[in-house]
Amino acid sequence: MLQERSDHSFSYLYDNYSGALFGVIKSIIADEETVRDVLQEVFINIWKKIDTYDPGKGRLFTWMLNIARNAGIDKIRSRSYRDGLKNQPLPNDVNTYANQSVKPIIDDYGLRKQINRLRQEQKILIELSYFQGFTHEEIARSLSIPLGTVKTRIRSALIELRTMVR
Repeated sequence: MLQERSDHSFSYLYDNYSGALFGVIKSIIADEETVRDVLQEVFINIWKKIDTYDPGKGRLFTWMLNIARNAGIDKIRSRSYRDGLKNQPLPNDVNTYANQSVKPIIDDYGLRKQINRLRQEQKILIELSYFQGFTHEEIARSLSIPLGTVKTRIRSALIELRTMVR
């Protein structure tokens, strides 16, 4: 049905998945206008790449979630985004925003309970890598642990999460 690329198929995708994908992107990017722009780019990308989706490799939602997550991370790493942040005026009362932080709303996906069951070292790495957008190299540098250890721990955490979810 989706490979036919009908208007109905696109409407179905957007109506059923835009809210969740918006939440994923919002967990990476704070500015809602930018999130909406990225979400639009994500759906265009999904529509162009729908032929590459392989149901044998995973669920449609997981495939789309990865596209959205990667687009959000690509956006915050882009030079234009970083330059735009430099040119933002400070609010009148900076202290109003001091205690606010952008945390992913992953409870909507039922992942927080599963992630909390992981060992502490795995939880930290999953948080940094998947929800804060750090590369493995950046994580290794900031935590002062070898890159191979970071990769191994993340991989074992993902395998463990996959087992928990099934």
